[in-house]
Amino acid sequence: MLKRLLKEYEYYLRITKGLSENSIKSYISDLVEYIDFLVKNYMLNDPDKITKQHIRNFIGRLKRKHNTPSSISRKMSAIRSFHKYMMLEKLVFTNVTEGISLPKKQKKLPQILSVEEVDALMIAADGDEPLELRNRAMLELLYGSGLRITELIQIKLGDLHLNMGFLNILGKGNKERIVPLGEEGRYSLRRYLDKGRPILKKVPGDIVFVNSRGSSISRVGFYKTLKKLAIKAGITKDVSPHTLRHSFASHLLENGVNLRMVQELLGHEDISTTQIYTHINKKQLKSVYEEFHPRANKEEEF
Repeated sequence: MLKRLLKEYEYYLRITKGLSENSIKSYISDLVEYIDFLVKNYMLNDPDKITKQHIRNFIGRLKRKHNTPSSISRKMSAIRSFHKYMMLEKLVFTNVTEGISLPKKQKKLPQILSVEEVDALMIAADGDEPLELRNRAMLELLYGSGLRITELIQIKLGDLHLNMGFLNILGKGNKERIVPLGEEGRYSLRRYLDKGRPILKKVPGDIVFVNSRGSSISRVGFYKTLKKLAIKAGITKDVSPHTLRHSFASHLLENGVNLRMVQELLGHEDISTTQIYTHINKKQLKSVYEEFHPRANKEEEF
């Protein structure tokens, strides 16, 4: 019964919740592992027979297999969601996932680039070849508009409003948002659309960013391109498309932009997700303190 329920839950995630295929795949993969554990170890098929102890034992098994706290939390998130769905469908009447403690996750601040490193990356991507024009435009949107890589590669021609300076973006859960487009982004996009895309895109289609064969560029494909550009720019940090999104948010906050505004620009549903970007480096914190706090500098006594 549990495996049949999983099929119904997958349909619920896709149709009712509107999650992306990547999110659905992740949820289902984690739940297959969970259900296999229940069936093989306890011959459990009835959802109403699952207890807190079964779930604690599953977490214990994950620890023994050296799953990281982050990985365990992700799997537990999928399990909680599945049990809430079963309650919604009145298949169970108690949420046994409540009150289950998880290993503490180590808080990791996101990797960000300095403004100088971003500039170096843009220079490394510069050029007049079609793929170079595409790369520069993609980098400008990742950093200049704070897009997720999935959002970027799904942009269609109809989503671009270059004269008005904004994009229509379809984010997580199929939620739409309007994102501003800066001058550099507009300039790079126009160059790519005029001189790059027509050469790459030999067959009709409305996807903006394409690969050398004219098909939609993949996340992995652009990730590899970005790694090469980072090396060319002399950046030693581990740079991914999300690094540019992190940098976008951090640089806005460092320059005084309101946290709620950054939340809207990033498309975060919960502001607690955005708050990770409120870190300020110690040097900047000390500088601000010394400039503005009345007791920061002791006056010379006579």
